[in-house]
Amino acid sequence: MAETNGYMRFFPYDQPYDNQKEAMDRIYNSFTREQDVLFEGACGTGKTLSSLVPALEYAREENKTVVITTNVHQQMRQFVEEARAITREEPIRAVVFRGKGSMCHIDVGFEECQVLRDNTYEVVDAERDLEELEDRQEELLEASQEGDERAAEARSAVMDELEQVQERVEGLDEQNTCEYYYNNLVGDNDEFYSWLYDDVRTPDDIYEYAEQQTLCGYELLKDGMEGVDLVVCNYHHLLDPMIREQFFRWLDRDPEDVITIFDEAHNVEDTAREHATRTLTENTLDSALDELEDSDDARAEPAYNVISAFRRALEATYEDNFGFGDRERVGGDWEDISIANDDKRDDLTLEFLQQYTGKGIDTELELAVHLGKELDDEYEEAYKNGESTTRQECQTLQSATFIQSFMDESAELGQYPVVSVRRDEATEEVYGRAELYTCIPREVTQDLFEEVYATVLMSATLRPFDVISDVLGLEDPVEMAYGLQFPEENRRTFTVETPALFSSERDNPETQEAIAGVLEDTVEFTAGNTLLFFPSYAEAERYYDRLSRELDANLLMDEPGTSVEDLRQRFVASDDAALFTSLWGTLAEGVSFDGDDARTVVVVGVPYPHLNDRMEAVQEAYDRTFADRSGRDSGWEYAVEIPTIRKTRQALGRVIRAPEDFGVRVLVDKRYTEAGAKEMGKYSVRDTFPVEERREMLDVAADKLKFAMLNFYTDNGAWDGEPPTP
Repeated sequence: MAETNGYMRFFPYDQPYDNQKEAMDRIYNSFTREQDVLFEGACGTGKTLSSLVPALEYAREENKTVVITTNVHQQMRQFVEEARAITREEPIRAVVFRGKGSMCHIDVGFEECQVLRDNTYEVVDAERDLEELEDRQEELLEASQEGDERAAEARSAVMDELEQVQERVEGLDEQNTCEYYYNNLVGDNDEFYSWLYDDVRTPDDIYEYAEQQTLCGYELLKDGMEGVDLVVCNYHHLLDPMIREQFFRWLDRDPEDVITIFDEAHNVEDTAREHATRTLTENTLDSALDELEDSDDARAEPAYNVISAFRRALEATYEDNFGFGDRERVGGDWEDISIANDDKRDDLTLEFLQQYTGKGIDTELELAVHLGKELDDEYEEAYKNGESTTRQECQTLQSATFIQSFMDESAELGQYPVVSVRRDEATEEVYGRAELYTCIPREVTQDLFEEVYATVLMSATLRPFDVISDVLGLEDPVEMAYGLQFPEENRRTFTVETPALFSSERDNPETQEAIAGVLEDTVEFTAGNTLLFFPSYAEAERYYDRLSRELDANLLMDEPGTSVEDLRQRFVASDDAALFTSLWGTLAEGVSFDGDDARTVVVVGVPYPHLNDRMEAVQEAYDRTFADRSGRDSGWEYAVEIPTIRKTRQALGRVIRAPEDFGVRVLVDKRYTEAGAKEMGKYSVRDTFPVEERREMLDVAADKLKFAMLNFYTDNGAWDGEPPTP
């Protein structure tokens, strides 16, 4: 085995930071023990290379492949830059993978693509057979003309076969095929792969190259992934079990030969839930019933019976929950209706059992599934043969399989049944959706972490480590955390003792007056741009409107329908702007504000998410699953408080991203203060922050903040001209 520091051949810069060197050593050693790693590193401390460099070294030594993944586009671009820097020092074969939908030149869905690919391969295979037979008959013709009688007999047999293959090729011409994939199969693709591995190419690079050559870049990429050192991809390639299985096949790797690195890993919890959650809309049920009415199969009647009962139950469930005027208020976004019960099955299941009459739900659902599978095969064959221009999906199969899962699993721990409604923009009709919402993400992630060789989960906000381990299903991971390595004198973190901004307090005029005063001082006494994060867009807009009347300043509001990138560019182009947004928006993480792009960041209140029925279901599931492990109020802490403080810490990390940066972070709410911790008791959140971050928090009275900020920015020579006067 190589010396631990052998990985430095993959480090593309002169010298690592001190914490990077230590982190690389520890991560490399963890791989030798086949251990997973939880790695928290403050923004700007080089987490990506700290994880990637030892992973590439270990993978090179032990014949493995590294997969690094994120759900943030900006991080994907950073990975590409880092990989390019690495390959200039030590050549690696790297591919950047993106979903088929964004790389398809003819814009078809997954099912259609699959049929087109199979059809096209069949056509090319038949054409090759035809070419080989034609070559063979010409050889035999020559031989027979020279007097070889056996060649003449053999040619006769070949000609018979040739006629059959010609008929086959002519018949296949009627099928739907893909010109781009056809060119992949009949051409010499060495030039593409030479170009691909000459550098680290982005999916956009590949799309443009392939479009110029009329090739399918997505399929070429899939076919060329064997033996690569590094793959950059999105979360769903690993978190969706079906996609993951295919993905590892494309890599030509068993899971135990893959090292995975998750960036922004505090987001894995929510993303895993999304991948595990299943839904079925009323529209799909209606389409299934139409499909069954058109079928003359004997199984159609029982299938119709059970699916129509579920359809009636879904409508009755949401209709029974509407109060006076509720239907008229339904908008274009899905709105949940509570159907859970403490001591019995959910309302939808009970209504379904009430609506259903027949020979047995299980029996009729099984018949519906079998019929659905046959119909789905027929739709594929029709598209394949050119009888249909689109690959129709079987709505009966989708409906029956969902209803089976709903009946089997909706009462299980961690599964939360939901009914939602929305208004169709085209018809103005209200319709419903049934859903099985997965509360415990480790049901998705634990299998992944157990089957791959090792995983690094990295983020600026992973702690507390025991919580992330419990929630994602990690066994005995290595834990490592590095705070900001930059000079402490370059930053200040002020906790301001304003009234606690509970939701019940938000309309209180005195509370608004106190917070508005702090925000006015913050914007005025920032030597540069100010980022302001609020518990919601409504609160952001409230204080934006208020400060617009009070301050002569360049105020920007992050509004729905506004391009985030355009807004960011307008903000950073200024030297005295204030940008108002929600902590739950896209600007709170994954967007860099480097240098003087932003000097002060403010978080107003403790921005807990909307505590709806889903969140309560997650809390209950966490309480029942993790209470014995932690001895704490696991539901509230695991599901609400810790994720909220992670979001807050992410927002604070938008400033101070390099050794020469300086700036101020402001937490506005007495729940953040040391004095407030004594007064607020269990409502205080100060102790949820890591200890080294708490040490930097300086309590300051609301009317003293402007003096503290004036002094800090003066000490750093930040004022362009005379500073403001308090």
